Amino acid sequence: MKTFSITLALLVATTGLLLRANSDPVRASKGLVISASGLASEAGLQALKAGGNAVDAAVAAAFVLAVTFPTAGNIGGGGFLVLRPASGEPVAYDFRETAPSGSVPTMWLRDGKYDPDLHHDSVLSVGVPGTVAGLHQAWKEHGRLAWRQLVEPAIRLARDGFEVSDGLARDLANNLEYMQRYPASIAQFSRSGTPYEAGDVLRQPDLARTLERIASDGPIDFYQGETARLIEREMKRLGGLITRTDLHAYVVKKRTPLTGTYRGYEIITMPPASSGGVALLEMLNILEGYDLASTGFGSAATVHLMAESMRRAFADRAKYLGDPDFVHGMPIDRLTSAAYAADLRKTIDPDRASVSSPAQFDWPTESPETTHFSVVDTDRNAVSMTYTLEGIYGGYGSMIVVPGAGFLLNSEMGDFNAGPDLTTAEGLIGTPPNLAAPGKRPLSSMTPTIVAKDGQLFMVTGSPGGRTIINTVLQTILNVVDFKMNAQDATDAGRIHHQWLPDRIRFEERALSPDTLALLTQRGHPLDMVPRMGAAHLILFNRADNVLEGGIDRRRPDAGAAGW
Repeated sequence: MKTFSITLALLVATTGLLLRANSDPVRASKGLVISASGLASEAGLQALKAGGNAVDAAVAAAFVLAVTFPTAGNIGGGGFLVLRPASGEPVAYDFRETAPSGSVPTMWLRDGKYDPDLHHDSVLSVGVPGTVAGLHQAWKEHGRLAWRQLVEPAIRLARDGFEVSDGLARDLANNLEYMQRYPASIAQFSRSGTPYEAGDVLRQPDLARTLERIASDGPIDFYQGETARLIEREMKRLGGLITRTDLHAYVVKKRTPLTGTYRGYEIITMPPASSGGVALLEMLNILEGYDLASTGFGSAATVHLMAESMRRAFADRAKYLGDPDFVHGMPIDRLTSAAYAADLRKTIDPDRASVSSPAQFDWPTESPETTHFSVVDTDRNAVSMTYTLEGIYGGYGSMIVVPGAGFLLNSEMGDFNAGPDLTTAEGLIGTPPNLAAPGKRPLSSMTPTIVAKDGQLFMVTGSPGGRTIINTVLQTILNVVDFKMNAQDATDAGRIHHQWLPDRIRFEERALSPDTLALLTQRGHPLDMVPRMGAAHLILFNRADNVLEGGIDRRRPDAGAAGW
């Protein structure tokens, strides 16, 4: 059996090469992994070099992210994985968190009034984690290497430590105040309350022991064994809802990906309980009716049409979508049809912004701190995976590290609607499809997506960013297909976002010219500048040269790629 290991020397060489300041994409002929952590990308690459495939690389990278990227990398959260094998049918794995058995739609009301702290910043925000089960099932059905081999790099990094980067040091320091309620969190992510500095070594021995049990026993430990016992003990101590019965009952959902087309390209994306795929296909169908290449990237005409398509897709998202095991009769075929898009185009005035009404639909807050990675192997199997812990303060989930287990728990229950009939002008929503219920999966915006052309792989894309995820993925596709950008340019390009309510276009600083902003204002669009949106990790397959080309999102300081 082949084995592999990570060396910091290789990482330094890799990141020194890949985080260059020009717009040339990373190029690799055999395999490529791009993620929010250079160490995780290197772990995925070493799995490929050891004879593994894209799923093996994804598993190895995901476990390392749980060590080196604690804001969103996780074993205490959940997410989605889309696999397009080189031969055979694509498959989607839904390992989204589920609501504990004690959940009810009104659980975030206190004395009859909505309490946002209960919803987003308490032990009641923790859902039953799905990551370990999801990774294991994808590996069991498609992996080549031994399970332990794939977990070992994460074990070593947790046990022996890794050098804290400047970005991680600053991120941890900014979040320590929110961890003060939880002694195990302070113990894990600081030096007795003193923030780590760049260059320090972060060791996580409790996490290493948990990963060792997962390497030996697989999901059984996490959902039935010692780790399950530790989770339940902390839930009881804090007054949470998750029990070992809830953990034991967790099931990964294997789903059929949604598919559609855009200008001759096949789009393969995630179905509900993610809303991302439905909204993405709806927007692409609307925009296919316009000549975006002629109006041009970043023009007022193009941005206006993009914003209007986003507005309509996000309104439908809020009105119709939820966990398919609980919400029956979702009109997905209609929402993703060309005929419906044609009807929506008739409602778009090319010279004037529509108006979003708070009497209609909005959705609960989602954290921008998710993480995505993209993998393509030698055989051109492709994985697009997005997973998260959530986090009202921008990441780190609930801020609760399980004592003795060393990992953060999610706050994904915050993605359920606030409560029945609570739709307000401030942005709450109380429509039925996404109200909490035992075993239900909260609606997500995660949009792992793979694009094919003429039966062959073309593109792997995805992003973190809460509600901006869907629109970030949309724009990576438009940038490549309509505006003919390479992988790095498509990743670097400035982004915009509209989400129905609040009724405004958000745009990245320096993304739009003053003239474009003036013309959008004339059309009636309120505008809101933000520092950044999303962190796409993009891989294009250059079929003519048989080369993979990667785009690293330099909005994230520790992002890195590894290829050969």
